[in-house]
Amino acid sequence: MAETIRKIDYYYVSVPDKPGEASRILTQLHEAGVNLLGFSGFPQGARKAQLDFLPEDPKAFAKAARKIGLTLSAKKTGFLIQGEDRPGAVAELLGKLAAAGINITAVQAIAAGSGVYGGMLWVKSADVRKAAKALGAA
Repeated sequence: MAETIRKIDYYYVSVPDKPGEASRILTQLHEAGVNLLGFSGFPQGARKAQLDFLPEDPKAFAKAARKIGLTLSAKKTGFLIQGEDRPGAVAELLGKLAAAGINITAVQAIAAGSGVYGGMLWVKSADVRKAAKALGAA
């Protein structure tokens, strides 16, 4: 199984950094029928958190997000990675970007069990096209 890498739309929101905030938002999105291919949350300053959403259907996600009162960022582009879990898999991908002179904004990868892994990767907007070519992304 080779890696499948594809460009994907994503959005982020800034929310209060308090217990249950991400759970509340994810529950509301679920109840609205939104499927996420990826999600990430992390602190953003003293009392804020940033939540990143990689929706399967960006239009349905944006509609649901507005309905529940989220203020979304502008649409951004990232990469969704799925592949066979093996030593050095992520290092190989990052090496391709390094060889192309592309700086990575953020990357997350995790073994998903059953010999597969998944990840999300972000580069600056100006580098998306070049990164897609270097990674062989669809």
